[in-house]
Amino acid sequence: MINPQRSLSELPKMSAASQVERAVLDDEFNWLLKEEVHAVLKQLQDVLKEASRRFSMPTPGLESQLKQENFILGSSTMDQVKGVLTLQGEALTQADINLKVAKNSHVLHFQFREDKHWKLQQIQDARNHVNQALQLLNSRDESYCFKTGAEVNKLMDAVMLQLTRARNRLTTPASLTLPELATSGLMKMFTPPMPGDVMVNFYINLSKLCLTVYQLHVLPPNTTKYFKPAGSSVLHSPGSMFELNNNRFEVSHVHKVECVVPWLNDTLVFFTISLQLCQQLKDKIELTDWMCG
Repeated sequence: MINPQRSLSELPKMSAASQVERAVLDDEFNWLLKEEVHAVLKQLQDVLKEASRRFSMPTPGLESQLKQENFILGSSTMDQVKGVLTLQGEALTQADINLKVAKNSHVLHFQFREDKHWKLQQIQDARNHVNQALQLLNSRDESYCFKTGAEVNKLMDAVMLQLTRARNRLTTPASLTLPELATSGLMKMFTPPMPGDVMVNFYINLSKLCLTVYQLHVLPPNTTKYFKPAGSSVLHSPGSMFELNNNRFEVSHVHKVECVVPWLNDTLVFFTISLQLCQQLKDKIELTDWMCG
């Protein structure tokens, strides 16, 4: 049988033990806010600086100092399209493309005009999001004192948002309609000019630089074929139709070739590491906050 007097006499001891435990947890949480948070922020900065370095841009007037890289386009299943692309940072500075026309095996050759560069918006946007994440981290240097776990989580959420947007720009190419492709400035960059029955598109997909070539044929005005304009897509299929300048077209052939850009793969790895660091810190803050609560 429990002795009531003994149980009551132990309450102050239990309360004192609880207070000591609470004080230890509070000290641990304060140490987490003061020391460990800044250690993680430093790790994040180091990783994102490496990512930013992959996107390095030259200072104005020194563009020629940025490394030019040549990539050979290829496909394991077809040889209708071959080419070499020259990438300098976020810009395609040259594209040399050979297209074997399906109907007569005649080879067409196109390349960028000397005065033309094509900016890859996906790379530019991803770089901007990385730099915004770095600015957020730089706004909380080692001298800054975080007051609450919620404040740390707010910063991590903001950094993770920028990193997710950066990653999405490289993993999710823009969907375009066929008329948008046909009237794109890209079509005006080649010499000799692209014929009216050929369209091209460049985009980034993960760590790959992709080229899609569409061959078209004009639908005669008296055709009985049911006409249904295609919507937006990253990659349109043969049989897709569109109308432009009172003419109706159908995609007859689609050729997609690609090349791996190693530094884009590096940046995707850096994004994954950084997002994991952010989430791990949030989880630790939440657990320690719960234990102290």
